[in-house]
Amino acid sequence: MAGSPATRSRRRTQPSVGDERLFDRELEDLPPALRWREWMLRVEAVIFASAEPVDRETLARVVGKNCSIDLLIEDLREELRSRPYELVSVAGGWQHRSRSAYAPAIRASAAPTRGAAAALSEFEAMVLMAVGYFQPVTRGELSKIFGKEVSRDTIGALRGAGFLSSGPRSPTPGAPYTYVTTKYFLSAFGIETLRDLPDIEGLEDAGLLSRHVVVSVDDFDDHVVDDAEAVEDGD
Repeated sequence: MAGSPATRSRRRTQPSVGDERLFDRELEDLPPALRWREWMLRVEAVIFASAEPVDRETLARVVGKNCSIDLLIEDLREELRSRPYELVSVAGGWQHRSRSAYAPAIRASAAPTRGAAAALSEFEAMVLMAVGYFQPVTRGELSKIFGKEVSRDTIGALRGAGFLSSGPRSPTPGAPYTYVTTKYFLSAFGIETLRDLPDIEGLEDAGLLSRHVVVSVDDFDDHVVDDAEAVEDGD
């Protein structure tokens, strides 16, 4: 898994008005082929340097106003086809990821990896998976799913790692807090949106998760929050 926890301090450089005026986005003095090549290199450099997925708006700041970001990404992916890493779409942006075929070599090397996600216990991983499917969900509802208490420490660990954020208050008595996943959750697990999560029926068949404790089969689709709400940044 790759990405950077929401709790980690980030240094962001905000371009000044002067910088934007000096920076040549259009490159009109270059021939079309060289202009396109330079735009490709700029986009790749920005994605490579970023600790988190880079969205379209960010990339648009370094290329011409009529440049197609999608075509640039397509050309970059083709160029990286023979490399051990690739450009992937995750969490509403693009990010460099090592190809899965090289995971054994990376693990065997024991080399520290960039932006490695926090290691989760088996139970923490199961709780995180349940939140992914049932969000927004309360700690009490999670406890019912697992048949035992999901402690505040468990939720705190997942929040601290950047995977969870507070959602809307539940309409149930006491109005407890609910929990939702963050953009870092999508990035760490290499998925674009919550729609890319594995089919819950397959997890049920494998005995890994049951949705019937919290919601019925018919209500499940209505229970899943919109992607924009589900991936709001945590505290």
